[in-house]
Amino acid sequence: LTLIPLLFLLAGCSATVNIEATVDSNDPLCAEVSVRFPDQIADLSQRYTNAQATTAYGDPAAVLVRCGLEPVFASTLPCVTASEIDWLVDDSGAPNFRFVTFGRSPALEVIVDSESASGISALDALSQAVSRLPASAYCTEVTN
Repeated sequence: LTLIPLLFLLAGCSATVNIEATVDSNDPLCAEVSVRFPDQIADLSQRYTNAQATTAYGDPAAVLVRCGLEPVFASTLPCVTASEIDWLVDDSGAPNFRFVTFGRSPALEVIVDSESASGISALDALSQAVSRLPASAYCTEVTN
């Protein structure tokens, strides 16, 4: 009889999300960020991943996060600011949107399935953790 509840608990577990680690995922600043990832983004719960300095949210995963990318200080991609963090926005894989921190070292990447999650909600929820990465450049606005 005690085996039945155990089987029920095991059946309810989500599989680990497979994410490729970045080259600099072992950077100590990524550890500072990783321990501060929120437990939830909107109604999406945090999931276990198989790589250092990564996390995911939702089942199936709708938000993927990786720390340890090369910092970006110049780009032709649009740059937006959310909760005082500057992000480059790559919509070439829509409905999956890729956001990469701008001017922070190491850089952090967030991939959002916009059919299942809000990009702005994800960036806002992650901002406190991402703020641990030092900023040395910021988005600028060019006006005519």
